Amino acid sequence: MKVLMVGPDRSVHGGISGVVNNYYEAGLDQKIELCYIGTMVEGSKLRKLLQAVKAYLIFLRRLTDHEIVHVNMASDMSYRRKSFFIRTAHRFGKKLVIHQHGGDFVNYYEKQLTDRGRKRLRRTLDMADVFLVLTPVWKTFFGKLIGEEKIVVLPDAVKIPEEREKLYGQHRILFLGRLCRAKGIGELLEIIPALRQKYPEVKLYLGGIWEDKELQKQALKYPEQVEWLGWITGKEKERYLEACDIFVMPSYFEGQSVSILEAMAASCAIVAAETGGIPYMISQEETGILVKPHSAEALLNGLDRVLGDEKLCAKIGKNAREKVSQEFALDQTVLRLCQIYEGI
Repeated sequence: MKVLMVGPDRSVHGGISGVVNNYYEAGLDQKIELCYIGTMVEGSKLRKLLQAVKAYLIFLRRLTDHEIVHVNMASDMSYRRKSFFIRTAHRFGKKLVIHQHGGDFVNYYEKQLTDRGRKRLRRTLDMADVFLVLTPVWKTFFGKLIGEEKIVVLPDAVKIPEEREKLYGQHRILFLGRLCRAKGIGELLEIIPALRQKYPEVKLYLGGIWEDKELQKQALKYPEQVEWLGWITGKEKERYLEACDIFVMPSYFEGQSVSILEAMAASCAIVAAETGGIPYMISQEETGILVKPHSAEALLNGLDRVLGDEKLCAKIGKNAREKVSQEFALDQTVLRLCQIYEGI
């Protein structure tokens, strides 16, 4: 099968790029004839515009040689860029897979679009032969827009690493992702003094790129408790996932979260916001601790549960690895994706 896939460039720091890179790591390009086109790169608005135009021209040149078009998208500008690719593929009569990854699509659809814009969006998304979503909650939402008959739940997945002994009770907390308010970093930094008072040895590692200078300044106030790692990948990321016993993700919204899955696979105890697709990954006090988003108090209480109870921390971490191994293994997801291609 010849599949033309579009999405952000594989070098971009973000969730969709991570998913696509995981597909390559699992050998999707060995199972099918895969051509990937990066439609967005990081940098200035001009650089992003030039990349989008370049990607569209490459897309037009490659389109006639491929049977299936797979479009990875989120909301806002991601949807706007990808809508050109979707409509073009539809006009050329190609089989079309739309893969929705974003966690803030409800807000975009209900509050940022006009009635005309919403109508156009529904018409565009309905061009899909298969519409992929990450969790059942998104199937319900998009089912109201285009009907549920073409919607398929395909969760994100990760490679399961070799199991290694995890030292619990170290009070090492890891965050991986965009360092901005929408990820709950403000609340996370707000509770550092309270955590430091109760657990003097606590250490928070932040892996990601700062998108908010004020938050970065706030983090610098706690040099002994907060360490910025930059954007980490590969062996370095594996090292921190192995070394930390707790993983935190206090996002305001989330489609799913590859970072949470990676932390679960590394036997970390998860403390995460009860939003988007996260509750489908975590059972309360079995495979993680769910907390109310936008609430520093709730986040503090959630972290306190695993910081103050080493046995609970260990139980959650071990259960999390078992769950991700059974339900979110990358090899099985890639096989399922190939079956979806075959089905259309």
